[in-house]
Amino acid sequence: MTEVPNILVLGSLNMDLLLRVPRAPEAGETLIGHSLALFPGGKGGNQAVSCARQGAQVRLLARIGRDADGQALRAALAHDGIALDALQVDAQTPTGRALVMLEDSAQNRIVVLPGANATLQVDEALLARQLAGAQFFVTQLESPLPAVLQAVAAAHRAGCAVLLNPSPMQPLPDTLWPQLDTLVVNEVEAAAYAGCAVATPEQAAAAGQALRARGVARVVVTLGAQGAVTVEQGGCSLQPAPQVQAVDTTAAGDTFAGALAVALAQGQSLAQATARGVRAAAVCVTRVGAQVSIPTAAEVDAQPEAPAAKELP
Repeated sequence: MTEVPNILVLGSLNMDLLLRVPRAPEAGETLIGHSLALFPGGKGGNQAVSCARQGAQVRLLARIGRDADGQALRAALAHDGIALDALQVDAQTPTGRALVMLEDSAQNRIVVLPGANATLQVDEALLARQLAGAQFFVTQLESPLPAVLQAVAAAHRAGCAVLLNPSPMQPLPDTLWPQLDTLVVNEVEAAAYAGCAVATPEQAAAAGQALRARGVARVVVTLGAQGAVTVEQGGCSLQPAPQVQAVDTTAAGDTFAGALAVALAQGQSLAQATARGVRAAAVCVTRVGAQVSIPTAAEVDAQPEAPAAKELP
């Protein structure tokens, strides 16, 4: 068992503009909002922070602009102890931004402006050095797909387990699936990639089995308040979520992915690691903002245990 996992994350960095509103306006309608605030975000940054706060040594391969947003994001990541020697700076393109419209119901609507994220480059020699000693390589799809595919292939060749969270969803080549140790998808992504409806735990298990048939070693399908379904060679199970009062679901999926990766790197089973991720995400949704809402390991430990897992056909 690895006491302090070493994890490399490749992904996006955005400055989030969080607009709190009573509800989303209809077309042509003007509403009075509650507030506007800036928070560090981006799926790559969020997942790196989640891994770091769960106790991992984390390196982040990402790209920012040479601007105030980029400096603020760098400082926030450094505060969490994330190694930034692979952080790229684009002198021509501004740091990515995301507009997050948060409704009183806790639903959010997000528009991302990629900015410098769109010019992320992968240097094979640097990547090889970053992968040395890493237990997991974690990535998403807010970075250019060619760079993601290049890095996944390099990690796979190096014998580093790959965790992919394919969000925002886009078409992926068939050659990618067998390179994945762990695939984390929500119900929408699972349905699209597996080609079947996903609303219930049983349907999530069926979708996960279809994705495993493509070559993925392990699949986790997140189902929001229902919890998450694990699909692996030994079978399928539902890890239920504890009941909480959600105020903002931003970064919940990233929190889950980071906690899952760290627990797997520590030697926990997929079911145990998924239960850990579910508990971490349950804390996250009770807070407003992206990285500011991600819990530490101690905060997750302090939460009540989730209901017992349920085996699925």
